[in-house]
Formats: sequence, C-alpha cells, structure tokens
Amino acid sequence: MATTYCEVAPGHEWHGPYHDTEYGVPLTDESALFERLILEINQAGLSWLTILKKREAFRKAYSGFDVETVSRYGARETKRLLTDAGIIRNRLKVEAAIHNARQVLALRTSHGGFAAWLDAHHPLPKPEWVKLFKQTFRFTGGEIVGEFLLSTGYLPGAHEPGCPAYARILTMNPPWSRTT
Repeated sequence: MATTYCEVAPGHEWHGPYHDTEYGVPLTDESALFERLILEINQAGLSWLTILKKREAFRKAYSGFDVETVSRYGARETKRLLTDAGIIRNRLKVEAAIHNARQVLALRTSHGGFAAWLDAHHPLPKPEWVKLFKQTFRFTGGEIVGEFLLSTGYLPGAHEPGCPAYARILTMNPPWSRTT
C-alpha cells in the first residue's frame, strides 16, 4: 500500500502546516491562485519540500505574487530572477510566470478574473482541464495542472476521507464537492 501525503505530512516541519491549512483549501483570491500556479510550475522536476522552503523567497522575488506587477516585468526583472539564488533559476519557468501573469490579467476581461475563469469551466475531467490550461498558460502539463487543481479545491483527492483536514475542507464547500 502506498504512503499518502495525509500519512506523512502531519507533524513535518514544512509539509505539516501546508497539509493541515492550505492543501485542498478552496482559493478565490487572485494572488493566492497565481502563487499556487507559480509554485506548482516551479516544482516540476523538484520536490515539493524544495518549493516550500523557497516559498518566501518566491514571494519576495515575484512582488508578493501581485499579478499586475509581475505582468509588467521585462528584461531587467527577468535577469534579476535568473540570478536570484533564493528561487528556481530556470528561464522557461521565469518566462512562464511573467506570461501567465499577463494571461491572468486577460482573464479579468474575459471572465472577471482567474477564479471566475476556473468556475466557468468547472467541472471538467482532468484531461480537459489540462487541455484548457495548455491553451491559456505556459508550462502547464498534466502533473502541474492536476496538483494545482487538487491544491485549490477543484479536483478531489487532496486528502483521504479519514484525514481531519478532509472534514474541515468539506465544510468550506470546495468546488469538487459540488459535483459529486
């Protein structure tokens, strides 16, 4: 039997707080959704622990995940990010973050915002979500999209039914619970 996040995260210095208070919790705040997308993109090829440890550095490097500010980043900011040892210095990921900020701004016009865009397309099966994200954002493959949607409450499975976090999150009426 495979070990689950709900079994290993509680009590862990980094994973515990994230598991207990954030993972699977429905998000509607644009900066929080953008942060989660950027963190999930940067996790690709690395451990989630690495990202959690660098989270504050990401927050500082990406202007508190303010979409409008990041959308205006140009060559100077890109160079700054690529030399910032506190974050993941991968050109494709940095450029994706800036592009994706611009896309989130476009979602304000087309749908009223990032959360409204997600809600407008919910529910979709994971393959359709992946297709939609690939059409809209950069650096969003199946694993990244799946984890983003699990972590923000759009897909079920972030927690096991016996996990205390599961019961707490269920009271928040996450999007996935409205379709099952």
